[in-house]
Amino acid sequence: MPTQFSWVDHRLVRGRLLSGTSTECWALYLFLATVADEQGLSYYSQRSICEHLGIDSQQLSQARAELLACDLIAWEAPLYQVLDLSNVRSRRSPASAASTSRGSAAANPTHETILSEEERRAQGQRLAQTFSDLLKGGAQ
Repeated sequence: MPTQFSWVDHRLVRGRLLSGTSTECWALYLFLATVADEQGLSYYSQRSICEHLGIDSQQLSQARAELLACDLIAWEAPLYQVLDLSNVRSRRSPASAASTSRGSAAANPTHETILSEEERRAQGQRLAQTFSDLLKGGAQ
């Protein structure tokens, strides 16, 4: 396979990781997964992403906020990083959550807590190291 070829992970659909998000959110994720390097990094500018996706900056901001809320990307302007899906828990469909929650409030999980604090810190440290490495490389 060509080195630039990337796969979109089936867990996005099977685990409902983007369930309830906008079409622009799905498009942004697909775009970032497609253009990311081997570390999941993308350097496309806001203007360029908007042009490629046919959306405006407000739609891009909303889509990015949705991906951040799902813990599927990290972002520090202008750098995006597509995060490893193995740390993201599947979301249950509203129908299955409703059928199992009749006897217990704990059976109906919220979607806000996808990664543990330790996992978030580890991903943040990896991103910080990547930024540091980029800055060092750019200064040479």
